[in-house]
Formats: sequence, structure tokens, C-alpha cells
Amino acid sequence: MAAFSATHCRSYSYSHSSSINGGQNQPFSFSSFSRLSVPAKAIRNSLQTVVLMQDGVVATKVTPVEKETPKEKLKDELLSVTSTKEWDEKAGFDSNENESTVSITVVGASGDLAKKKIFPALFALYYEDCLPKHFTIYGYARSKMTDAELRNMVSKTLTCRIDKRENCSEKMDQFLKRCFYHSGQYDSEENFAQLDKKLKRHEGGRVSNRLFYLSIPPNIFVEAVKCASSSASSGNGWTRVIVEKPFGRDSESSAVLTKSLKQYLTEDQIFRIDHYLGKELVENLSVLRFANLIFEPLWTRQYIRNVQIIFSEDFGTEGRGGYFDNYGIIRDIMQNHLLQILALFAMETPVSLDAEDIRNEKVKVLRSMRPMRLEDVVIGQYKSHSKGGVTYPSYTDDKTVPKDSLTPTFAAAALFIDNARWDGVPFLMKAGKALHNKGAEIRVQFRHVPGNLYNRNFGTDLDRATNELVIRVQPDEAIFLKINNKVPGLGMRLDRSNLNLHYAARYSKEIPDAYERLLLDAIEGERRLFIRSDELDAAWALFTPVLKELEEKKIIPESYPYGSRGPVGAHYLAARYNVRWGDLDIEQ
Repeated sequence: MAAFSATHCRSYSYSHSSSINGGQNQPFSFSSFSRLSVPAKAIRNSLQTVVLMQDGVVATKVTPVEKETPKEKLKDELLSVTSTKEWDEKAGFDSNENESTVSITVVGASGDLAKKKIFPALFALYYEDCLPKHFTIYGYARSKMTDAELRNMVSKTLTCRIDKRENCSEKMDQFLKRCFYHSGQYDSEENFAQLDKKLKRHEGGRVSNRLFYLSIPPNIFVEAVKCASSSASSGNGWTRVIVEKPFGRDSESSAVLTKSLKQYLTEDQIFRIDHYLGKELVENLSVLRFANLIFEPLWTRQYIRNVQIIFSEDFGTEGRGGYFDNYGIIRDIMQNHLLQILALFAMETPVSLDAEDIRNEKVKVLRSMRPMRLEDVVIGQYKSHSKGGVTYPSYTDDKTVPKDSLTPTFAAAALFIDNARWDGVPFLMKAGKALHNKGAEIRVQFRHVPGNLYNRNFGTDLDRATNELVIRVQPDEAIFLKINNKVPGLGMRLDRSNLNLHYAARYSKEIPDAYERLLLDAIEGERRLFIRSDELDAAWALFTPVLKELEEKKIIPESYPYGSRGPVGAHYLAARYNVRWGDLDIEQ
């Protein structure tokens, strides 16, 4: 059975299996003939003996000779060799049945995520020749829209690579011709059955592989999956579903969602997407650590004093207050994005780069983590602030947010991994909206040099003498190592300098968007950067108790001005573990 691989647009390949309605790709067998249009009797009469050879050619039996010996018969069969394609044509087989096609359905196609991220990512993959020869893209939503209207909507968000703009307009036109639209309800099996008919017309008798991207609110995930599974799944290829976060609000709701999805899909068919795992610097974490001898020996409590994972946005909810108020910054950012980064950072060396081996190690990290305590969490909510003659609103000024809302827009937490490698090392997380800058980074602060000969040159501030590895995930991707260095001159003056890998300066190629990588992985069946159900269970088990305590005790968030560095309580939390937040360094 044909399977798609896009290794021509990547310089590596993965060993993985693709699910076919939840199973594995099946080897060629003669039972496959049952799908073909030629009567079985005709096949038996004209092609009684068929041998499929390793190099893909087929040996067919020649006209039989009277009283032919078994030895002569075998000789005749092996001498009469034609290609698979020729054999199909002689036998009357439809050659399309040996080809595969991928049908991508964006469920919720009229929403912002689809317009701003999914369709542009699919076009970028097409532009880079990463999509298969035969593919179709369908938008599905409740809005009434024609194919032309969908194409017009999508065209407004498409861009070409900065470093590769040849034939951009031509490529866009070709891509848009592959985009179609079907209007329907998310809980209507009849509407999905109509979609199925349209998909089959485009698939043209080929092996049909189908990918559904659920860009819809979580409360209608299950109904959409039920309808797609029963009425629009592939009959002879694989069917996969990409599910966007949030995956529940706590352990209980997450378990219910997983159980409901698994009524209609197998685990191998569910691709839980966390777009932060598709970011270039996050994917580079394992390369940096396991492909460089200098880092792996240092990746331990003997040398690392603390690890900081920091996320900040310089804007507020901006009209998303209604959605955000139901989840808050801990559920929206920390429980998924930042915790996934922590697991990748802290995991042990996997047996291989196989998806299951990597995810097994991540789960071990999550299960080794110490239960979170309320005293190790600080929450905040931004308030109105005037700066430069401009007044910025508070969180509760958003008309979609209740005036008495206690939902945190900022959170800081200290977490610990109770295993041999990381025992006693604080992992500090910080995430917030309406802060002084926008960015995401990992900061690894190493221990002080014991018996440092140059202590007197640093004075009493030993933190300024500490080596620090900074991995800037976004924006302006970079990796830099802070070292102590002598300033040129006759005196002995020390300076803190950076060994800097700045991606924009080092690499001319534009960095792909995270959604491009994850969509391509889903098409190829590569699950390494997607979240497995036991990972999700372990992540929620860590955060659910403290989330419930915050809500039951109605803890009031500490206020901080819009555009500031966050609540003061975050600094006290870090100081409790003898840590200073690295992003507050005036050098940065």
C-alpha cells in the first residue's frame, strides 16, 4: 500500500510507522486484489501465477506448453517479466489504486487560527515541495462560503519565503486551486458524509490518507471526531486527527476528553499539538545536549545551579478575555508549553530518536516531579497603567471579562525533579501577559567556581561571575553562553562576554514556522513532537492540585502595572531559592 514520505524537503528521515485507521501499514498481499475492478474469474484465467519480486517487478505466466515439466514451467515464468505498471495495464487494473493522496480538512476553517497559521503553514510546505504530488485541502465550518470566497480569504494571509521569492504568485495560484470549502455543522454526520463524497471525487480512486485539523473550541471536539470518524474517515488508507489545546481544564476533564476521543480513534490516530514543540530552538534542545560532548557532562545537579523557563508577552488579552478568563495563564502556557520544554530539557538520553523512546523519557521526568505546593506559586493580574501619555487598560477593563475576575494573567512557580540527575535543582517557570517585553527563553545558570582565584575582581556580586547558557526561543532566535573574560589592556579587569550563535547572522535560510514542522510531521506519521495521553495525564497530575487550591481558596492575584516586569512576589519566590531572574539583567 502506498505511503507518503516527504524526505525530499528534509535532510533527514525517521523510522516510524503510520496508522491506517489506527493500525499499521500493511504489506502487499493477494487479498488486495479484492479492491480492484477486474473480475476474479478473468484474473484466474489469464494470470494464474503471479510472483511479486523484491525490486517491484512482477513475473507473469506465459502461454502454457503441453506437458510442461515443473522445472520448465518455473523457467518460463521467471523469463516473462514485466514492470508492475505494465502488468496492471495488461490486467486492466486502475493504476491510480497504486498511488496515494492526502486530503487535509481544516475543521473550523473560518477561525483566526486557520487563517493566520494553518493555511499559511500548508502553503509554505507546498512552496517548499514538502507536500505529496496528490493532495487536496478542504475548509470545513458552519459559515456559508463558496470555494472562491475561501480562496480569497486564505490568499490574504499567504506569504513566500524571504530568501526564496521566485514564482511566488504562480505558486499561490497553484496552491489555491487545491483549496475547497464545505459548509456543515460540527455535529452532523450527514454533513460529514457529504464532505466524504467530495473528498472521494478529488482522490480519484487512489489510496486515500486523510488528516483532520480540529481548529475549533474544545467543547465540540468529541462531536466533530465522532462524525468525521463514522462518515468521513479513509476506507483504505490512514486517518489522523490533530487536536489543539486546551486538553481539558484539569486531570478529570482531560481524562474524560481522552476517553471520549478514544471511543472513535486509537491513540496512534490522535495528534495532540503543542506548537511550542515545533519551534526551532526547542527542537534543537536534544541536538545541543546529545550531539555536543561539552554539554552532556555538565547537564546535572553537580554543575547546574538552577534552570529558568521564561515566557512573556508585551500585550494583554486583546479581545480574547472571554476565552482566557476560563483558563488563565497557568493552564494556557505553563501546564503545556513550558512544562513540555522542561521535560525535553531534563530527560535522560533516549534509546533512539524514535517517537516512543523520546516520549517515554519525557513521561519519566514528569512522573519524577515533586507535587507543587501553593507557597511555591505566585500569581498576578495586570492593572491599568499610563506611560508616555498612553493609558493601557487593566485585565478587567476587557468587556468580555467579569469585573471581579481572579484569573491570573501572570504566574511564577518553583518546580523540582526528584531523581538522581536533578535532585535539589530549582526549575523556575515564569509566564505573563502585558509585561515589559515579548519573548521566550531557557536560562541555565551554572554553579559558582569553587575557590575562584578572581573573586576579588568580581566583588561581592558572585552572580555576575556565574556562567549562564541562554537559549532564546523567540523572537530573534539565538544561543549564547556567558563567560568571564579579561578585558584587553595592561591591568587585570574582568568582563562578562557572550559566545553567541545568532541564527539570523549564521543562517541565511528563514526559520520555518512551528506549524509547518508539526503539520508535516502529522502527514508523515511522526509523533515525536506530539503529546501522548500518559504525558498529558502526568502533566495534569502535577498542576491540578495547586489549581484547585487557588480556586477554592479564591487567592487574589497580586497586581502589576501593564508594561512592567511583573509582580514583586516573583522576585521573592526566586530569592527563596537563592536565584535571581536572568531576564532582569540590565545587559539584556
